[in-house]
Order: sequence, then C-alpha cells, then structure tokens
Amino acid sequence: MLELEKIYNQELKRSYSTGSVKIEAVAMDPGFCPDCGSILPLLRTTSKVACYSCHSEFDSEYTIYFNSYENKKADQAERAEKEAADGPIVNRQCPKCNNDQMSYATLQLRSADEGQTVFFTCTKCKFKMSENS
Repeated sequence: MLELEKIYNQELKRSYSTGSVKIEAVAMDPGFCPDCGSILPLLRTTSKVACYSCHSEFDSEYTIYFNSYENKKADQAERAEKEAADGPIVNRQCPKCNNDQMSYATLQLRSADEGQTVFFTCTKCKFKMSENS
C-alpha cells in the first residue's frame, strides 16, 4: 500500500499555530492535500499532482470513468416503461382504452393532515391519472 494511500485511508489531523489562532486541517479523502487540506487540482498528463497551496507533490493513481450518453433517450424511455409497470396492480378501468387493470403508486403531496395522492397507470396503454384520497 502506498504511503499516500495510507494517509487517505485514515483520518489525518495536523494543527498549525499562527500566532494566537490555531488552524486544524483534516484530510480524509483523495483529492485533498494531506499536508495542508487544500483541494488538489485536476489531473494533468503527468503522473504527479502538485498542491497549489503548499507545493507538495504526490503520485497520482486515479481511475477515471466516462459515462456514455449515446443511448440516453432510449435508456430513459426504457426506464420510464419499467417504472410505469412497477407497483401493485388493481382492478380499475382505464378511461382511455377501457383496460380493466391499472398499477398505482401513492405520494403525500399535500399537508400531513390531508389524504395522499394516488397515481394510476394503465398496464396496456400507459395512460396516467391521479386521484386525491
């Protein structure tokens, strides 16, 4: 285990005295300088990261993950379809297609002393409606 990794895995507290004011720096997570507690700059093409405040240098061993947004709309539509199908199914007629089954979910949208709002979704045509109970 690298020395820097050891520092990150345990809480590091260092106190600095500046006249009558005592400053305590705490660094626990990667991205913060273990010497002064400042936020470390973004990674560059080099394998070292240098703190802008105290000029300490550290080896960088980060893994950067990139999210792909190519199929974002298709994923959103698929998630919405799954969400619509989730929930208990009750025998209730859809006013749009006359299907006799709808799923439902409840939320407390109004004040606590009033009833909850029930959201119904048709299992066939995905028509949505709400009812205040």
